[in-house]
Amino acid sequence: MNGPEIHLAFAPELHLFVAAERRGGRTALATDGSSTLGHVVESLGVPLTEAGQLLVDGSEVAVSHIPAAGESVEVRAVERPQRLPEGPLRFLLDVHLGTLARRLRLLGVDAAYFSEDIGDPALATYSSRDRRVLLSRDRGLLRRRELWAGAYIYSDRTDDQLRDVLSRFTPTLAPWTRCTACNGDLAPATKETVRDLLEGGTERSYDVFAQCTGCERVYWRGAHHTRLQTIVDDAVREFGGAGAQQSPQPS
Repeated sequence: MNGPEIHLAFAPELHLFVAAERRGGRTALATDGSSTLGHVVESLGVPLTEAGQLLVDGSEVAVSHIPAAGESVEVRAVERPQRLPEGPLRFLLDVHLGTLARRLRLLGVDAAYFSEDIGDPALATYSSRDRRVLLSRDRGLLRRRELWAGAYIYSDRTDDQLRDVLSRFTPTLAPWTRCTACNGDLAPATKETVRDLLEGGTERSYDVFAQCTGCERVYWRGAHHTRLQTIVDDAVREFGGAGAQQSPQPS
């Protein structure tokens, strides 16, 4: 590009997205004179889902701003906690984030997830249709215009991913209320109503059950209770919620 030259600076949190030569401070960039500032930012590697305020000569502008010669641009990171339009906070996770989806559901957070790859266009359309925040480590997916909202998952470790999402969006936590398999709601169940779905040892050893109102999976406090309870306790202690009551769990 050989159009108007501007000077850009990216917040440190965004440095992982941009080339090394643009991580130090303000650097010069020749634009084409017609592309929006949002397009310029994305062309340099930063998904707009991760960009916060865009400042031109100290004043905030929209992503639709057309840069002019000599402008000084500052690209800030998205503010945390991030505020979204009013309505229920719901998530959609791509095929690579199944464990994170189950952790969110364990905490009572609405997290849709497909175990098979349905393709980027379908995910983006689902996000828009259901007004869900798409969580992904795929930068290209997060650049799709159809998205209602999205967020880049910075770590490949599930514990860090969970803390990142909870700190960024501060969803209301209601542990043990959602099916970790299908995302449906859990309801109390008696042993009599679920007896036909239990193995003999489970029927003899447990008396408290819950059942998914969607897929009808049965839950009880099984062998993995201590590990899952620790996940719940840690999240509630750090981010608040309805409390880590002693409830049935996946077994």
